[in-house]
Amino acid sequence: MLFFKYQKVKIMKKYIGIDIGGMTIKGIIIDRKGEVYCQGNVVTGWQNGGEGMCRNIRDLTEDMLRRGNIDREDVVGVGVGCPGMIDSENGVVVFAGNLNLHNFPLSETLEKYLGFPVRVTNDANAAALGEAKFGAGKDYRDSILITLGTGVGGGIILDGKLFEGHNSAGAELGHMVIVEGGNSCTCGREGCFEAYSSATALMKKTREVMEANPDSEMWRGYNLETVSGKTPFDYPNDKAANEIIDWYVKYLACGICNLANIFRPEVVMLGGGVSEQGERLTNPLQKRVDAQLFGGTQFAPVKVVKATLGSRAGAFGAAALAFGIKA
Repeated sequence: MLFFKYQKVKIMKKYIGIDIGGMTIKGIIIDRKGEVYCQGNVVTGWQNGGEGMCRNIRDLTEDMLRRGNIDREDVVGVGVGCPGMIDSENGVVVFAGNLNLHNFPLSETLEKYLGFPVRVTNDANAAALGEAKFGAGKDYRDSILITLGTGVGGGIILDGKLFEGHNSAGAELGHMVIVEGGNSCTCGREGCFEAYSSATALMKKTREVMEANPDSEMWRGYNLETVSGKTPFDYPNDKAANEIIDWYVKYLACGICNLANIFRPEVVMLGGGVSEQGERLTNPLQKRVDAQLFGGTQFAPVKVVKATLGSRAGAFGAAALAFGIKA
């Protein structure tokens, strides 16, 4: 008589990440190694209120589970990255202007619709966690993500953990002042990092320099309406374009050095549209940061690199947020 010994196959636990944007909600299902089992997106639907948005997240989640052929029993929990001021301990969206949410119990509502434990953090924090776990920061314990888009956002990872500050309201990287009495910021202050280092600020400066330099090569491919964050980078031999880049790198390096001198991360990762310029941006930026870094670079250097996950960073980080939920 033959006896066969059957070994039970261990199923890798899954985690769902939800990244809420103004227009689109991105979703992903991964394991702890970052292997992707399914991903998708749905319209945000904030016009239908918080409940309507949560129903859309439910539909997205059920669709991913179905397409990924994933049993609900194999899912540990859900992490969510949401814009605005977030009370992450209680899972409440204190204020998110673009979503028209005020003191909305996001975790509680989603748990009702999804049937899984839910954790919530700010979307920029989620992106930083995603890059730290699975992207440009995965080989480091201490990292900072700076996103260069319409504004300046980001997040801070210390000793492998997300830093959020008191009541989860910290790490607003774009709103430290780097020029006292400087350019006005959307937050109401003057001279903020965002007012000098966002793509919006770069485009504003580009228009000013183009108007002052009618012979610039930039006019060959752009006008004042079509200017973008890449405009000056497209003309490496143009004096006016290089003037803009030097101006931008100066202020971006100032903000990075301030953060580096406080937190001393191993790496600063750049995300957002402007970061797509790659080494044309990071090379001069690294030189300037190295020259200004407190104590120099011999003992505790700080690398400046391009983030690697792109628009998926927030969903990856949201899923990683759920790693803290007990299986």
